[in-house]
Amino acid sequence: MRLNKETFITGFALFSMFFGAGNLILPPSLGFKAGDMWFLVTIGFVISAVLLPLLGIFAHARLQGTMLDFAKKVSPTFSLLYCFTVYAISISLPSPRTASVTHEMAIQPFFGSSSLVTSSVYFSIVLFFVLNRSKILTILGKFLTPIIFIVILSIICIGMFSEHVPMNISDFETPIIKGLLEGYQTFDAIGAVVVGGVVIISLKLKGKQSFEENRRLIRDAGLIAGIGLFIVYAGLIFNGALFNGTFEKEISRTELLSGLSLQTLGNIGSTFLSVLVSLACFTTAVGIVTGTADFIKGVFKESHQAYVITAVVGCVLGVVMGQLDVHDIIVVAIPALMFIYPITIVLILLNVLPDKLAPVAVFRSVVLVTILFSLPDFLASIGFKDQVQPILEIIPLGIYSLAWLLPAITTFIISTIFIKLLNAKQ
Repeated sequence: MRLNKETFITGFALFSMFFGAGNLILPPSLGFKAGDMWFLVTIGFVISAVLLPLLGIFAHARLQGTMLDFAKKVSPTFSLLYCFTVYAISISLPSPRTASVTHEMAIQPFFGSSSLVTSSVYFSIVLFFVLNRSKILTILGKFLTPIIFIVILSIICIGMFSEHVPMNISDFETPIIKGLLEGYQTFDAIGAVVVGGVVIISLKLKGKQSFEENRRLIRDAGLIAGIGLFIVYAGLIFNGALFNGTFEKEISRTELLSGLSLQTLGNIGSTFLSVLVSLACFTTAVGIVTGTADFIKGVFKESHQAYVITAVVGCVLGVVMGQLDVHDIIVVAIPALMFIYPITIVLILLNVLPDKLAPVAVFRSVVLVTILFSLPDFLASIGFKDQVQPILEIIPLGIYSLAWLLPAITTFIISTIFIKLLNAKQ
C-alpha cells in the first residue's frame, strides 16, 4: 500500500461517502440489543457493511468503468435495469434518510424548525456540491472526514473507559445473521457500486488516466476506508452493548445515539453530535446524488444537461421523501433491500474474480438463480409471509432471510465445473 497524501485524501473521501445516516444510528442500536453477544453481531455486521463494500471498491478498481460494467456480462438490458433500480432506490431512500436523521438529531432539538425547512436547505447545499463535483474528493477528503472521525472516536474511546452497569443478556437466537441482515440497512454494498464510480470519474477529471495508477490508488484508498469503517462500527456496537443496561429497552435508534453522546461527552455531547450527524449524512447524500447524475449523464451520451437535471430531481426527491421520519424510511427500505441486496452482493463477488473464474455463463446462471431465490424473501417482506413460509422452510437458510445464499454458491460451483469440463473436451 502506497500511503501518500492523495491516497489518504481519496480514502477519507470514500469513508465519508459511505458513512451516513444508517452508519451512525444502526451499530449502537444493534449492540444495545445484542448485549453480551455484541462480538457475534459485529462479525455479521462487518461482513455486509465493511467486507462487501470493500470488495465492491476492489471490483471498481479492476473494472474502472461505469456501474453498467458491473452487470454487463449478464446482458446489456439487465445491466441497464439493474442500474436504474439501484439508483432509484438510492435517491429515494438512503439519500432522503440522511436529511431525516439530520433533522431529528441535529436541527429539531436546537431550532425546532420543520422538516421541510431542514430538508430544503440541506439539499440546496447538496446540489451545490454535486454541481461542483470536481472538488468533491478534495473537500470531503481534506476537511470533512477528519472531523467526523475525531468526534466518533471520542464517543467510542470515552465510552469504553466509562463506568457501566452490568451488560444485559442478548435475546438474539442467531446473532451473526442478525448482524449480517442489519448491515443491509447501511446500504454500504450498494454504496460501493455507486460511489466507486464517482471516485473513478473524479480522478479522471483531475487528469488521472493511468489504469494501473488508478487501480493502486483506488485499492489502497478502499483499504483505508474499510479500516475506518471497521473501527467505527465495532466501536459503536461495543458502546451500545456497554450501555444497554443504562437506557430503557424500547429506546429509539436516534435517542440511543443522543444518549450515548451525552453519557460520553457530557453537556457538550449534543453539540458534538449535531456536527457529526450533519457532516456524516451530508457527505453520503452528495455521493449518492453525484453517482446518480453521473449514470444518467452516461446514458444520455455525456450530456451535461442530463447531469444537471438529474441532480436537481434527486435533490427535490430528497426534500419530498425527507418528510418521513427515520423509522418509516427504514421500514419502507426493507422490501427493496431484500430483493436488490443479494443481486448486488453476487455481482460484487463475481466482478472481483478473474475472468477465467467468472465467464459470461457463470455470471448469467448465478445471477438468475439469485433472483429466483430472492423472491420468497422479498414477498415475505411485503406482507406475503404466510404464503411463502412453507417455501422458505424448505430452502436452506430460508427462515433466516438468506434463501438465495446456498443456491447461488451451489450454482457457481456447478457452473464453473461444467464449463471447465466442457473446455477440456474441446
